[in-house]
Amino acid sequence: MPYPARLERHDRAEPDRQGGGNDQVAQRGNDDVQTDSLTVTVLLTGTTEVGQNQGVLKVRRKDMSMAALIPGLQVQVEGTHNEQAQLVAKSVKFDGNDLERAQSVQAGLHQTQMQADRNKAEIDKQQEQLVAGHEKIAANKAAIDAAAARFGQLDDYFILDEVTVLFGNGKVDLGAQYHPKLMELAGKAKSVNAFMIQVVGYASSVGSAELNQKLSEERAANVTNFLIQQGDIPLTNVLAPGAMGESRQVGDEATPEGQAENRRVVVRILQNKGIAGSK
Repeated sequence: MPYPARLERHDRAEPDRQGGGNDQVAQRGNDDVQTDSLTVTVLLTGTTEVGQNQGVLKVRRKDMSMAALIPGLQVQVEGTHNEQAQLVAKSVKFDGNDLERAQSVQAGLHQTQMQADRNKAEIDKQQEQLVAGHEKIAANKAAIDAAAARFGQLDDYFILDEVTVLFGNGKVDLGAQYHPKLMELAGKAKSVNAFMIQVVGYASSVGSAELNQKLSEERAANVTNFLIQQGDIPLTNVLAPGAMGESRQVGDEATPEGQAENRRVVVRILQNKGIAGSK
């Protein structure tokens, strides 16, 4: 009757009683073979004959190497038991059809293992990408927190950087001294995911309100044109320039210095809070 066994190769064994049975090999190491029925240890010695039954009546035998005892192979073992209840194999036989079947099973298991290894490698790769993504999000959050502490934030946007451009009284032309700062801001903006550029012009209260509204509008337009033409900022990433006229003064209008501070254009790099939180 079939029973499980583990086959271990030894140089010598002292048999003390007869035994035998049909086993199916479940696992084989360098010198072991395990079967999948009730556990029986089979000793393979240097005199153990391993053969494949041949012919219709299975009376002929082809000598085989012990390496043929692969997992899944149905075998017939003849031998004697020793004092440790181990079966010392005199012969191990199997049919050619059983060998082919076991080899097919092993080939399928090998392919399955290869696929499992590929799947594990892909999972490991995805895990690494996930960790890198978390690190990127953490770095982005730290940068946003630093920028928010410096520049503040709007309702729907984080302010990531800001440049203020000042103008002379009644002037709207962009001074050359501001070109490097604006080019630097443009370069930084293009490294930000889904950035937007906000440009807002202001004026002092010197002169009429109508004139100052026009001055603030032209100042914002000139700075916007520079960013688009020289800074290579896409139109789709630029909010409509704002013209605030005399509103939102930051300097004291009673002094020339305060008036100079109010004649300004503020340029900001913005990032939508929803996008920033997901990248």
